[in-house]
Amino acid sequence: MIFRFVGIRVIKTAIASICAIVAAGLIGSPNPLGAGLLAILGVDVTRKRSIQTVSARFFASLVGLLMASLLFGLLGFHLWVLALYILLAFPAIVRLNFKEGIVTSSVVTFHIYGAGAVTLAGVFNEVVLLLVGLGSASLVNLIYMPSEEDKLVRIRSDVDERFSRIFQQIGRCLRDPSYAWDGREVIEANALADDGIRLASRALENLLLRSDDVREDERWLVYFYMRKTQLDHVQNMMQLISQVYEQLPQCLLVAKLFDQLSRDVKEPHYTGKTEQLLLELEEMFRAMDLPATRQEFEVRSAVLQLNRELYSFLKIAKKDKQKKQLAA
Repeated sequence: MIFRFVGIRVIKTAIASICAIVAAGLIGSPNPLGAGLLAILGVDVTRKRSIQTVSARFFASLVGLLMASLLFGLLGFHLWVLALYILLAFPAIVRLNFKEGIVTSSVVTFHIYGAGAVTLAGVFNEVVLLLVGLGSASLVNLIYMPSEEDKLVRIRSDVDERFSRIFQQIGRCLRDPSYAWDGREVIEANALADDGIRLASRALENLLLRSDDVREDERWLVYFYMRKTQLDHVQNMMQLISQVYEQLPQCLLVAKLFDQLSRDVKEPHYTGKTEQLLLELEEMFRAMDLPATRQEFEVRSAVLQLNRELYSFLKIAKKDKQKKQLAA
């Protein structure tokens, strides 16, 4: 039951910390607990970020050890010297682009300060603690990172479902101009797409070795960015259906398009059914008589622009779906 409430990062941190303490003890380090603390600081959320941050922490700590050894050796072990170290070392570490390592560099520096002496053996021991602690964290990170595939599939399904509801609502608005739609599904779809982008970016950072097909590696990012772009067209559609204040035969015909799209949008590939219906409908519109009243002209103009937005929406899906073989 406990694993339900404990995240995988916490579990990996515990494993890395214990392994570091045991390893430091086996090699005879006088302060094995320090390796455990450094391991806790080294565990990260992705493999790529782990390599970057561990490298920054290691080199920042070396810079900190060098500066601390010089300052303590020349000025002695006083609190004001420790403050001087912070004033000098922290900006230097940041300038070297190792800012993630400020905490780890402070840990090893405080070890030296606590020992009250700068010796070759003491500095060497701190380097060993860095290698063992950060090395354990890196090893645990590289060995296992949870797959995000199931979560991404679930989010994709939720996004597709929201798009399907959106098009059902648009069809309803076209059939009944008095119906008031609050657009809640659009907000939900946008939030889900943002979640998908964050999760897909994290999954991409866990790929240390890319495949030959770059689009295959980035297919989830492509999908969720596609949905974000399509939502821009959906918002334009919402503006247009607000201008449909009278029911016309053209409205009912376009409503059928959105009924079809509400089904197509959940298909794994681009079907082209809605596009074909749209092309046929445009031919029908061209053969119809011109509007007889101003009200009919305004409504039919909004419906025509709605078709243009729908075509742009389908064009995006057609381009991206055929290549990545994901849901439409």
